[in-house]
Amino acid sequence: MNVEKFSYDNNIVRLFIYASLVFGFVGMLVGLIMAIQLYYPELNLGIQYTTFGRIRPLHTNAVIFAFVGNIIFAGVYYSLQRLTKARMYSDFLSKFHFWGWQTIILAAAITLPLGLTSSKEYAELEWPIDIAIAVVWLVFGINMIMTIIKRREEHMYVAIWFYIATFVTVTVLHVVNSIEIPLTLFKSYSVYAGVQDALVQWWYGHNAVAFFLTTPYLGLMYYYLPKAANRPVYSYRLSILHFWALIFLYIWAGPHHLLYSALPDWAQSLGTVFSIMLIAPSWGGMLNGLLTLRGAWDRVRADPILKFMVVAVTAYGMSTFEGPMLSLKSVNAIAHFTDWIVAHVHIGALGWNGFLSFGMLYWLVPRMWKTELYSKKMANLHFWIGTLGIVFYSVPMYWSGIAQALMWKQFTPLGILQYPNFLETTLQIIPMYIMRSFGGLLYLTGFIMMVYNLAVTIKLGSFVKDEEAEAAPLIKVKDELKRGLIHRWLEKRPIKFALLSTVVILIGGAVEFIPTYLVKSNIPTIASVKPYSPLELHGRDIYIREGCNNCHSQLVRPFRSETERYGEYSKAGEYVYDHPFLWGSKRTGPDLHRVGGKYGNLWHFMHMEDPRTMSPGSIMPPYPWLFTGKYNRELTPRMISVMRTLGVPYEEGYEKFANDDLDVQAKKISDDLLQSGADADPETDIVALIAYLQRLGTDIKSKPANGK
Repeated sequence: MNVEKFSYDNNIVRLFIYASLVFGFVGMLVGLIMAIQLYYPELNLGIQYTTFGRIRPLHTNAVIFAFVGNIIFAGVYYSLQRLTKARMYSDFLSKFHFWGWQTIILAAAITLPLGLTSSKEYAELEWPIDIAIAVVWLVFGINMIMTIIKRREEHMYVAIWFYIATFVTVTVLHVVNSIEIPLTLFKSYSVYAGVQDALVQWWYGHNAVAFFLTTPYLGLMYYYLPKAANRPVYSYRLSILHFWALIFLYIWAGPHHLLYSALPDWAQSLGTVFSIMLIAPSWGGMLNGLLTLRGAWDRVRADPILKFMVVAVTAYGMSTFEGPMLSLKSVNAIAHFTDWIVAHVHIGALGWNGFLSFGMLYWLVPRMWKTELYSKKMANLHFWIGTLGIVFYSVPMYWSGIAQALMWKQFTPLGILQYPNFLETTLQIIPMYIMRSFGGLLYLTGFIMMVYNLAVTIKLGSFVKDEEAEAAPLIKVKDELKRGLIHRWLEKRPIKFALLSTVVILIGGAVEFIPTYLVKSNIPTIASVKPYSPLELHGRDIYIREGCNNCHSQLVRPFRSETERYGEYSKAGEYVYDHPFLWGSKRTGPDLHRVGGKYGNLWHFMHMEDPRTMSPGSIMPPYPWLFTGKYNRELTPRMISVMRTLGVPYEEGYEKFANDDLDVQAKKISDDLLQSGADADPETDIVALIAYLQRLGTDIKSKPANGK
């Protein structure tokens, strides 16, 4: 037999491992700081770049795309070469992928604290970085697909299926969700508006979890768990069912984030139905993973790698059961906007993604450096500290979420809200926030222990940059598609496999999107709803810059408890000029959709200057820079032009005198503040922000110009 000699590229794996450790520490540290800020606002430090609203997206992007992302790439580059019995197609593309991805992460770390954000959850990065992500991701995909094509192994192993599905789906998600029109180099507006933008965003947001935090990790599970256990995957047939059912069903589930919203009922129902159906393939994958350990459970007691992986797969099962339960309207009515969702997310993030990553690293590093792990005792201690960290994090958040929901909805026997002041709820849950931060500290401590353990292991070992290997070349034989062997036939054809995966994931998105855009009755118009004034547009951009949507929703749901607290429930037609939408996903503070006219200008002025003067016990930080910073009036004509391009009905030529209207409105607010004893320059950010806040939710209170 003719045997070819070649080498595996371990250097690219090493680079991604180092990056994952660095950014993992940074991301978790920022998360801990955020957790403390929610009960100790002074930790916002009084500067604009470190407020909760600015660093929250920094935390999510760091742990998802920097830590988890680099782990995925390290795991894929190591496993793919060995599963295909081939070196990566191009060393240059591998290095381009690595340095390009780290550059993107650094760009995110700079721009997000500066307030340069699109505001769309898990997709906050602005358009130049979005383009860079697309380029680098495409490079990764080309390198992967070409490696699979030139493989020496006839069949594609199950892990590769999930890698392919991840690549094609994330490509589609990122491109569709990131379509925007630039205003400046680091400012853009989504082409979608209101309800349509919400649908696209949560189609992306949910599936960013599905196809970045789940499918690639399932691929890693199918490779590294059998390796660690020294057992074959339990069931090949179950893996086939798990894969195709999962990627088909997952893509439909996004609307379950928008239950009881202004989204059409049919779309909400689709999201719920497919979310419930997801239990089957998700648990199929979990069981396939756990049953792979048959005959090896005795080793779990002593082996920290298997400990981490078993808990990871179990956490995956827990999250994928809880997610469908949260998509039931009766449960969602309680849980949405509360800390319950935070707990749910972190069971998956800390348990599934974190623990599988740790197990993989503990297995991978000693093999790459040809040595034994420095300390199994320390790894076991890391496991228990990390597990306690998850418990101390999640249990208080579940407790807090239920407390929030019950207090928000509680009425007295007289039929009035028992806790009308939102802050009453906030003060009750502060002890849970303290416990949560302790859990985060434990988890971070365990991570630091792992970094030390791996660093010493690396120091004691000897790294092989190019690992020698040999395998027989792949002999391509034309075979016919036979009944009962369809998948085996497909596994030999990576391009056809990728194309079929793309078709499967596109079906759900098409069914949800097309009617929402083409059937006008899905988004009924309201005649009294008018475009934002130029000053309000500037104020809205400031609201986005400060990350206010990270703590405040703009969506009043049709519950008596919410209409009593906030006012009339939100209508789809109210958001038709919102580019992007700002419904939010968490109420750390009260909903703001009906805040317009509720308080005077002076109240907003003093509240932004020092929230505790107006709301004793508030955990919101002050915003002193709003009183000295000035919005850019020169951008106004361009803003109007871009908005008109997006379909907002500003009259032709309005750009020429838009600033005149801006000046009139700004002076009116400034004069009103001055009469109340507050001095505010009409061109300062605070005036524009007040203008925006005073507009929120007021349109439906106005009568249309024709009187109808």
